[in-house]
Amino acid sequence: MGNLFGTDGVRGEAGIFLDAITALKLAQAAGIYFKKHSKTKKILLGKDTRRSGYMIENALVSGLTSVGYDVMQIGPMPTPAIAYLTETMRCDAGIMLSASHNSYEDNGVKFFDNHGNKLSSDIEKKIEQIFENEELLKKSQCTHMEIGKAKRINDVIGRYIVSIKSSFPRELSLSGLRIVLDCANGAGYKVGPTILEELDADVITVNDEPNGYNINDNCGALHPKELGKLVVQYRADIGIALDGDADRLVVVDENGDVIDGDKLIGALAVYLKSQGKLQGGCVTTVMSNQALEDYLSSHDIPLYRSNVGDKYVLELMKEKKSNFGGEQSGHIIFADVAKTGDGLASALQVLALLVSTKKEASVALNPFELYPQVLKNLRVEEKKPLDTIEGLEELLQSFQSVGLRDLIRYSGTEKKIRLLLEGKEKKIVDESMEKLQKFIQSKLC
Repeated sequence: MGNLFGTDGVRGEAGIFLDAITALKLAQAAGIYFKKHSKTKKILLGKDTRRSGYMIENALVSGLTSVGYDVMQIGPMPTPAIAYLTETMRCDAGIMLSASHNSYEDNGVKFFDNHGNKLSSDIEKKIEQIFENEELLKKSQCTHMEIGKAKRINDVIGRYIVSIKSSFPRELSLSGLRIVLDCANGAGYKVGPTILEELDADVITVNDEPNGYNINDNCGALHPKELGKLVVQYRADIGIALDGDADRLVVVDENGDVIDGDKLIGALAVYLKSQGKLQGGCVTTVMSNQALEDYLSSHDIPLYRSNVGDKYVLELMKEKKSNFGGEQSGHIIFADVAKTGDGLASALQVLALLVSTKKEASVALNPFELYPQVLKNLRVEEKKPLDTIEGLEELLQSFQSVGLRDLIRYSGTEKKIRLLLEGKEKKIVDESMEKLQKFIQSKLC
């Protein structure tokens, strides 16, 4: 099959790229790999609310039990809950069935090791090699009493709720705070409202009625404008939007305006430092605005940049011994609380900041102005290595000479190239992007 794993697990259109047979073989391959280091022969399996989850979940269970694994199915739960529960329930691995923020037609499979960490690229390659080895897959299937079993567990939701609630400072309360929560008709539709209500917030919950097709459909973290209108309508203090698997957070202030992800990261980093809880600086990706770096620098907080993807943010956080990082898209990682981006854990830290500073969201979460940044996505015929495109390096050098920052990369999941230019003067950024677009279209489109 080749290139099975993308930037965040295996993801694609359900029934086509990710069909039942592929899912079964993928589960067998993963089971064969994890068995080499097995301690419990148990794997945890969760999912979001997509219709295709029924088909793929059963295929995964079939594949895992066929190679001797016992599977614990916990139904719709946020991705970070799988990371947390895999470790606390002493499983060899955890699997989340979700295509995150994609529409319902897609689905995906994310793996976690026994400590709740996402797998490294090296381990993914090993699983892919096993996936392609038909003889090994056949030879590894169990018989008789060696075949695994599966069971559904419905009471684990409470464990995750307790763990997230405990991250909110005990001396603070959400009493008197009105919150509009958009669950994106996804995996956070039960746990999200429960956590906020148990902390005494006045919660207005929307998009919490998944039907298998409406996940991320004009709602949630990718579509926060409707949430903004509701915040104003209900005179709420803040709006919180999750994505389909609840590992991403987008915040709307009391005026209905969406808070930029870089501003959110900046405000939270400085808040953590003021609490004496920030360690090792802040990690973001190459996509983050230079204004964030300059703002953090003014507070003596070093900023480190990783490749795009919360997996890479986490790797660099470990390397720099940092306990805080994230992506401007809303994946925010508080390593002391969660092993991966967690929309609800991040939301509680934002709310703690508001309550403790006694400032409105529009003030507390807008600590600096962003530099003009333009991002364009172009569909390409083929993904030629960038260093082989004649004239590209010279063009980028001309941009850098006038103070622009550039980032050009291919999408990990689609036939697209992503172009980013950033600088202090919008006119120069816009003119340069026009030149860059024309150049790329002449070479790749």
